Amino acid sequence: MTKRSPQGSNAMQRTLIWDVPTRLFHWTLASSFVGAWLTTGSDRWLAVHVFLGYLMLGLIAFRVVWGLVGTHYARFASFWYGPRAALSYLRGVLHGTAARHIGHNPTGSLAIYILLLLTLAVGLSGFFTLGGEEQQGALSGAMSLVQSRTFKKLHELTANLMLLVIVGHLAGVVVESFLHHENLARSMLTGTKLAAPGVPTASPRWGVAILMLTLTLGFGGWWFFYAIDAKLDQARGESEGAHVKFIGAKLADNAVWRDECGSCHLAFHPNLLPSRSWNAIMAGQAQHFGSDLGLEATAKATLLAFATANSADSQQTEASYKIMRSLKPADSPLRITETPYWIKKHRNITLVQWQSAPIKSKANCAACHLDAEQGTFLDAAMQIPAGPSAPKASQ
Repeated sequence: MTKRSPQGSNAMQRTLIWDVPTRLFHWTLASSFVGAWLTTGSDRWLAVHVFLGYLMLGLIAFRVVWGLVGTHYARFASFWYGPRAALSYLRGVLHGTAARHIGHNPTGSLAIYILLLLTLAVGLSGFFTLGGEEQQGALSGAMSLVQSRTFKKLHELTANLMLLVIVGHLAGVVVESFLHHENLARSMLTGTKLAAPGVPTASPRWGVAILMLTLTLGFGGWWFFYAIDAKLDQARGESEGAHVKFIGAKLADNAVWRDECGSCHLAFHPNLLPSRSWNAIMAGQAQHFGSDLGLEATAKATLLAFATANSADSQQTEASYKIMRSLKPADSPLRITETPYWIKKHRNITLVQWQSAPIKSKANCAACHLDAEQGTFLDAAMQIPAGPSAPKASQ
């Protein structure tokens, strides 16, 4: 069956409209957003979430450049419509009279610009959140945990808005495909659409696409097989000057604290309990969970001074900040495992899992947290032990 052009003059023919780099950008960005959404809030998948965020920022940078120097329909100049044109086209869709566009239609183009801006906002707000809340990345230590809350809220808000725009975009693709009797999703896969002779034709630009793919895979390989290993080595204290900064500000240490507390169990860093708790613990040191610590006055004074100066009140880490937020002003828990934040984070772990090897008890923080000795308890330093009874990662 011969198809006619919109003007009814010439036979339509299969024409390359979307070059390979544009299609690669489109599907990589879409899959990156889906992956980032699925890994939201998961400590175990934080490294993947951050990688996808960086990748999305890189893709936006590429799309801006490609919008200026790419093939005809990839350039911003080919789909630079104003809001009035977008509304007019939308009215045409509702009445079934909207004209077919070879490239992006006015309403679709507006959605694309909004998505580009939202992706940029999601990526940058995530970048600031990473530096503040997680104390990682180039902005590590540049802001407090309290300040990072604003960026985290912005990160969540823009991600939700982006999801809504994507749903609207998909609905538009379905409606226009039905209206003009063509599969627009397939066109973005194959790059071709039916068009009249003489319309601008894209060249594949395989060289640019291969370069994009190489850079993406190279970055992924570096991130997961080198950068993450360097982070974990630094968390274990096995390496100095890791190429990717993992631990933020180094926490204060004290030899007496490690000697006295570490003689019976992990020398939990004092930033995991408020100062009022440490005062209560030291006051009852003669009956410390059934044992008499037998501390001399000098040692007791040293430990109490170190604990109160570096307690959760100082909010040096994400853990200490969230522990303090979970406590009421009168709460003075004597165990870290009694804090509401700790309970919430470990709510999915069963008694059988706690008792299984290599965890064995709630006090064995180092079984899952590679930086337990340092006291930072950063999300990316958590690795759930492998095995049939391994617990699920908490949200």
